[in-house]
Amino acid sequence: MKVMFASLEGSHFQLMVPMAWALRTAGHEVRVVCKRGLVDAVTQAGLTAVPVECPPWQEGLGRFHTEAIARCNELETTELERDQPSWETLLAYESLVVPALWSRLNRDEMIDGLVEYARFWRPDLVLWESFCMAGPVAALASGAAHARMVSGPDMALQMGVRREFVRRSRELPPENREDPTAEWLDWTLERIGCGHRFDETMLTGQWIIDSRPASMREDLGLTTVPVRYVPYNGRCVVPAWLREPPARPRVCLTLGTSIDSDYALFDLDTMLNALMRTLAGMDVEVVAAIAPAQRTRLREIPGNVRIVDFVPINDLLPTCAAVVHHGGYQTKATAELHGVPQVIVTGWEWVSEGMGRDYEKQGTLLSVSIREFSAELLRERLERVLGDPSFAENARRVRDEVLAMRTPNDVVPTIEELTAEHLAGVPGADRRS
Repeated sequence: MKVMFASLEGSHFQLMVPMAWALRTAGHEVRVVCKRGLVDAVTQAGLTAVPVECPPWQEGLGRFHTEAIARCNELETTELERDQPSWETLLAYESLVVPALWSRLNRDEMIDGLVEYARFWRPDLVLWESFCMAGPVAALASGAAHARMVSGPDMALQMGVRREFVRRSRELPPENREDPTAEWLDWTLERIGCGHRFDETMLTGQWIIDSRPASMREDLGLTTVPVRYVPYNGRCVVPAWLREPPARPRVCLTLGTSIDSDYALFDLDTMLNALMRTLAGMDVEVVAAIAPAQRTRLREIPGNVRIVDFVPINDLLPTCAAVVHHGGYQTKATAELHGVPQVIVTGWEWVSEGMGRDYEKQGTLLSVSIREFSAELLRERLERVLGDPSFAENARRVRDEVLAMRTPNDVVPTIEELTAEHLAGVPGADRRS
C-alpha cells in the first residue's frame, strides 16, 4: 500500500511521525509531500520527503490573527455559546474564515504540488492533518482514499460552526444557500481538472484517526480509529540537570515557537515579563522553554527560573507538577500522557477561549484568556492547579485512558481494511502496489 502524508508545518508533522513509521514497519511505502521548509524535519525523522514549491504557510495570515481570532472569540461568547447563532452570524463566520484562514494555509501552489505528485505516484491512501485541506483535494484528484489525523483540538469552534451552518443551510431555499467553503473547494477542484464536487468529507476525512482519549473527542458521525498519542519532538538530548529530581515542585513554562510579536491581540514583551514576575514569588522551580528571540524581551530572570532554548518535553513533563503553555497540540497531549495538570493561555492562534472552557470540563486544567491575562490571574490559576488534588487525580485518570488506547502499530490492520473499503470500485485501484 502506498501512503502519502500531507502536513502544513513542523509541529503538525511531528504528530504524524509515529503513524508514518507504524505503516513503514508494516511494509507499506510512505511519502511525506511537504513545503521545502519542512524537508529537514521529514528526513530527520527518517522518512522520505517530496518537496513542493509554496510560500511559507505563515505568510498572509495577518488578517486571520487580527480579525478572525477576535471574531471567533466574540462568536463563542455570544450567540454560539448559547447555541443560538443566527444564520447571518454563521454566514459571516464562514465568509471570514475561508479567505482569512483556509485558503491562506492551503495556497494554490501547495495544492498543485500535492495534486501533481499524487497523480504521478498514485497513493492508495492520503493521511492529512486538520488544517491541510490540500490533502483531500490531492486524494480526490488521484482516486485515493483519505483520512484525517486529529491529535489536538479538532477545530472545535470551526467544526461546531460548520455543523450548525450546514444544518441551517438545509432549512433555506436552494437559491439562498450560500456556502463560501464549498464554493472555494468546488472552484479548486474545477481548477485542477478534477471531476468531483465538494462534500463534507473534504473537511472531516472519509474517516478519522484520532489520538485523543474518548472523553475528549467529538462525534462527527464518522468511523473513528482511536490511536494512542506517541510523543515525537525531533532530535532530542536529555540534559544532565534533568536527571536530578527537583527540590521543589517543578513547573514547565512554554509558549511554543510560533508565538511572536506579530500578534495584535497582546503585547508579548509585557506578557513574558509578567510571567517572570509572578513565577518569581512562588515556591516552585520553573523550567522555561523560551526561544532566543523571546528571551531578549526578558528584563530579568528570577532565581527559581531555568531558561532553556529547548528541552525534550516528553522527558521533562514526568518530573513536573504542572505545565503552563499556549495550548499547543503536542504540549497538551504529552501532559495528558504523563498525567500532568495544566494551565493554558487561550485566545490566540488555534486555541480559542471556548476551547479553553471546554478543556476545563475535563478537570485536568484551568485556562486564562489572553484578553484577561494578568500576572495575578495566572498565579491564581497555577496555585489552584498545584494545590487542589483533584487536578492531579483527574490528570491521572486521563493518563490511564490514554494508555489503554491501541498503539499506532496496533491500528495498522484497521487502516488497511478501511483503505480497501474506500478504494472498492475506484477505477484502477486494483492495479496499485
